[in-house]
Parts: sequence; structure tokens; C-alpha cells
Amino acid sequence: MESFNKAKAVRLRSHLDKYLVADDDCQTVRQSRNGSSSKAKWVVELVDNKSHVIRLKSCHGLYLTASEIPFLLGMTGNKVVQTEPEKLSDWNTEWEPIRDGFQVKLKSWNGKYLRGNGGTPPWRNSVTHDDPHTSSTQNWILWDVEEAELTESESVADYLSSLASFNSSVSDEILSELGSPRQVFPAKSPRFSPKQNKSSRFFRTTDSKKFRITDDSNKFRTGMDFFHNAKAVRLRSHHEKYLLAEEDEESVIQDRNGSSKKGRWTVELVPGSDSIIRLKNCYGKYLTASNQPFLLGMTGRKVLQTLPRRLDSSVEWEPVREGNRVKLKTRYGHFLRANGGLPPWRNSVTHDIPHRTSTQEWVLWDVDIVEIQVQSPGAKPSPPPIPHSDSVDLESTSPSSVSVKSGSFSRQESSDSYASSSPPKSEGRTIYYHIADENGDVEDEDIQGYSFTFKGNGVEELRRKFEEETGIEGVIVCTRSRLNGKLYPLRLQLPPNNVNMNVIIVLASSKAAKDLGKLGI
Repeated sequence: MESFNKAKAVRLRSHLDKYLVADDDCQTVRQSRNGSSSKAKWVVELVDNKSHVIRLKSCHGLYLTASEIPFLLGMTGNKVVQTEPEKLSDWNTEWEPIRDGFQVKLKSWNGKYLRGNGGTPPWRNSVTHDDPHTSSTQNWILWDVEEAELTESESVADYLSSLASFNSSVSDEILSELGSPRQVFPAKSPRFSPKQNKSSRFFRTTDSKKFRITDDSNKFRTGMDFFHNAKAVRLRSHHEKYLLAEEDEESVIQDRNGSSKKGRWTVELVPGSDSIIRLKNCYGKYLTASNQPFLLGMTGRKVLQTLPRRLDSSVEWEPVREGNRVKLKTRYGHFLRANGGLPPWRNSVTHDIPHRTSTQEWVLWDVDIVEIQVQSPGAKPSPPPIPHSDSVDLESTSPSSVSVKSGSFSRQESSDSYASSSPPKSEGRTIYYHIADENGDVEDEDIQGYSFTFKGNGVEELRRKFEEETGIEGVIVCTRSRLNGKLYPLRLQLPPNNVNMNVIIVLASSKAAKDLGKLGI
């Protein structure tokens, strides 16, 4: 509840890095990557006599509601919609936040959870309330909570709408001019803090009533505030050790000696983005989230120093504020993580998602600014020394071709059907997969998909494993030909020697599956 007690409004981000938004039809609730829209803002209302429950009101003045309408007949999930409840005691507008590490689960009236769905249409971008039935969908009910700043007109409209429910002297004309819906429901109390008076403004209504509006902009600082004016920084982990670039110009470790030049990281802002940075070390190389496992069979992947021929997203980090510290997130939602424990974990640095409560702080970093960026008012930032691109280096697509010394680093984002791997290991192979849509098309196929470890060699066994991991039944495991780009179902046995694979999953009920059948494939 602490994430909501302090916030007037929030944005909720799902495991897919998409935001919960209220559509303009004043009914649908879905996920969208555009979190800057007012449709992604949800005003927080505390529920009378229930300290552990909240309501969330959309920009349309409607409430996030767990309905009893099935999302699809025969499936377990029910629709989540926007509604105007007949009375605020209606339980289906109440949500109980339950903390899970850095994220929260929102439990509905019937014990199910707000769930951001993935997969193919109609599941893609949909929102339901349901229980996760398989291990691979556990994250679907986890949400990041970001405090959202209400504009002056939104704050006043929210205040007046709550006041209107208690005092009819506030006219509809005032509410409509401020962009508030004509029909609103009361909040628990006005959401202004009389204790904060450093930067206050007043708004006077037509009936001469005066309301104080507090500027809480300092409260809504983001992770980029640690880096905006920084030319160089040191990063200190929760172990009180600093992020260091080793002299081999490849490894990245933790060490208590933060005064060394190896602990100094120059900050570069990524052109065209105000929320992404690069970090360059004393050897002129970049902090890089590689695709190489730190240890086979473990989830963490190596963090290296590299100098790619093209500055792609593997060298880009998104600072996410967490109190007075920061998390550095990769493009795929992993975080820069300072490991503890026994060797080989001790003093190592990986990028991963903390799965246990005891390791939640391992992704938190203190930022020490060691040099401030000074620019004249009219100065423009200097262009990066290397052009930025997310394109794939087709000359180097396997982990075995990584050469950090020469600066040619591949993130294994190729769309090749089979990716080379290390010699056979008893732990099994890694299966990377994308799910095709109705027509067999794959969104972001050049980006590495989801993955799981598979120990078998049969296609039917792989298909069952996939259904177990995702909860999606009736699938065809396919690969894309490098010659003509067409999809072909895998038959009988998988390639030998536990070679890692990239596959594409086609739903058996889709048009693409029927087209494969017509071709006799």
C-alpha cells in the first residue's frame, strides 16, 4: 500500500513494459507502450474504513472494474473494464495491492489478480483478472507502480469533483471547463498536502473560492535525475563496492577501491531519448549487457566492456529511480546486478531479474557524481563518436564469434533458425521462441524472444514443454527457412548436440496453420 498511500496518481507498467490505459470508448482497458498519455494515468482513491484497499479512476472519471464477464467463452479470465458504479460500496471497483519484491499484485474482489496478457490476438495487449496457471505466467500479474504527476487542471478538477459530491454549490460549468466529467464520484479526501508550501499556487473559481495547489514536482523525480548533469559517475552496489572495468578490457567486477580510474564511468545521453544512457569506461569501452550466460543453467547473463562497431541497445541502460538509489534496466527488462555469496558469484556483475526477496537489493546502486557536465545555454550536445543503430551485425551471429578485444560484439539477435552454441552440456539446450500471429507474422522477430531450457530431442516433447511453460494449447513448432523466409514445421527429432534453437510457435487454430496444411507442409 505504501506505493499508493503517497501518490495522487500512478501509472501501472506490466511485465511486457506496457502501460495500463483507459481507451476512449470509456469501457475498454488494455496495455499500450505509450505511457505518456493521460489515458495511462490512474487517480488513486483510498476506500473508507479499508486501509488496505484502493480504487483507481481513469482520465474519463470511470473506475477500473473487475467484471464478471468472461474474456473468452471457455477460458478462465474475466474482463477488466471502466465503469460508473451505482454506488462506491460496489466491491468490483476495489483492488488490494500486494507487494511482491519491487512490484505489486492487484487482487480483485473474487481473489483473482489484474493480469497483463501476452501472446497472440486476441490475448495480446488485453487485460483480465485471473490466476496464473503456469510458472511462465507468474509475472503476468506483477505491475511496476510509477507515480504520475497530475497537471494543475487535473489536480483542481479532481479536487472539485470530490468536493462536488459533498457540496452541490460547485457548478457543472466549472467542472466542464476544467476537463472533469459531469458525473463523478467522490474521493476519500482532497489530495493536497498543506504541509508542503515551498512552491504553491492558488486557483480561484468563479464563486471566489480559493484552493491551494501544491507543486509536488520534486516528488516525481525519475532515475535520469541522477545523470542529467553528470559527466562522469561512480556506481556503488549494496555491498558497498564499486563497479569497476578490469584491466583485461573485458570483465566488469565489483571492488571496494572506488578511487581507481577503473571505477569512473563517463555518461553519454542516447540521441533521441531523454531516458536512456550509455556508460563508457577509462578504456573507451561501453558497459554492455551481453547474451552470454554467466553460468550454464543459471538465469544471469554476463555484463562486459565492449566497443561494438554499431552502438546498439546492448550498451543502453534505462535508469529507474528507487528511493535515493537507482536501478539500471536493459532493453529486455533485466537489471544490472551486483552479486554476493561464494565464488564464482562473489564480486561478479550480471544482468538479471531478482526472483527472491533476499536479492531484491542486488539491483540497487548509489550514484556518486565525480564530474559535472557544464554547458553554455546555447550549446548543443556533441554527436556520438559512433553512429547508433539497432541493426544486427550479420557477419557475427553466434556467441562463439564474440571478440571483445577487437570490439566486435554480437547480441545474438539474428533471426536465424539455429544459433550456434557451446559443446554439449547435460543441462540441455536453450529454446528461444516467438509466437506468430493469425497470419504467421512475428512482431520484433529480429530481437531475441522468450526462452526456456529443454533437455529432450523430440519435437512432440518440445511442443508439450512449450504448452506447459505458456499455458497455450494446440501449437505447431516451426522454424523459418534462411533461403526463402517461409515457415516450416519441425519434424521428429531436433538437431543433435543440444544446439540452442530459435523457433516460431504457430497456433493450430490460426490461418497460418491452415495455410501450412494446404501446402502439405
